[in-house]
Amino acid sequence: MADRYSFSLTTFSPSGKLVQIEYALNAVSQGVTSVGIKATNGVVIATEKKSASSLVDDSTVEKVAMVCANIGMVYSGMGPDFRVLVAKARKAAQQYKRVYMEEPPTRILVQEIAGVMQEYTQSGGVRPFGVSLLVIGYDDVNGPSLYQVDPSGSYFAWKASAIGKNMINAKTFLEKRYNEEMELEDAVHTAILTLKEGFEGQMTENSLEIGIIGESTVGVYGGERKSIPLFRKLNVNEIRDYLANIA
Repeated sequence: MADRYSFSLTTFSPSGKLVQIEYALNAVSQGVTSVGIKATNGVVIATEKKSASSLVDDSTVEKVAMVCANIGMVYSGMGPDFRVLVAKARKAAQQYKRVYMEEPPTRILVQEIAGVMQEYTQSGGVRPFGVSLLVIGYDDVNGPSLYQVDPSGSYFAWKASAIGKNMINAKTFLEKRYNEEMELEDAVHTAILTLKEGFEGQMTENSLEIGIIGESTVGVYGGERKSIPLFRKLNVNEIRDYLANIA
C-alpha cells in the first residue's frame, strides 16, 4: 500500500508521512558534513570541500555562500538545489533592503527561505529541495544567530549544529565541546575539530570552507554608514593558520 504514495509529491502516506521529504533527507545525509557554531561575539559555519576528481578546479567550487552583507549559509546535500535557494535568498534580501533601507534580520530571511522550501513540498510537478541549510547572520535585534533549515521547511535556532553524512557523530562531539562562554576564535577551532573527527584523508586548507561573522569582520554599509559585523569567508592562508594551531 505504501508504494502507492512513494511517487506522490503532495499526498500523505497512511502512516502520516510525506515520503518525498524522507527521500530528500536521505539526499542530505549523503552530502558532506557541515557545522555551525554560535559564539558570544560571533558565529561560524564550516564544511568539507571535496572534489569528485583531482582534475576539478577547486577555486570554482563554492559550498559557503554570502546571501547579503550580514548573512551567509552553507549546505549539505545537492549542490544544484543549493544554488537555486541562494538565488532566491539573495533576491528576498534585496527586496527587504529596497523597502526598509537596511539588511534583513536573520530570522526574517530564514523564514523566507523556509517558506520556499515548504512550498515545494505541496506543489504539483516539483519535488522537495534535497538540501539542509545552516544559515548564520548578525542583526541589531538578536545579535549573532545560527539557524538550520530542513527540506520540509522547518527551521530552528541552534547554539551549535551539524548536517550531512557524519552529523550524528558531529553533534555528539559538539555536545561535549560546546560551552556558553565560547568566543569566535574558539568556535572556529571547534568547528574544524568537529569536521576532523569524521574526515577521510588529510585535512588541508583546500579541503575546507569557513565563513564567519564577528568582531573581526565589522564593516560599514548603507546610506547611514552603519557599523555592523559582516559575513566573510576565510581565505586559504587563514584556514592554514587555524589548521597549524590545532595540529
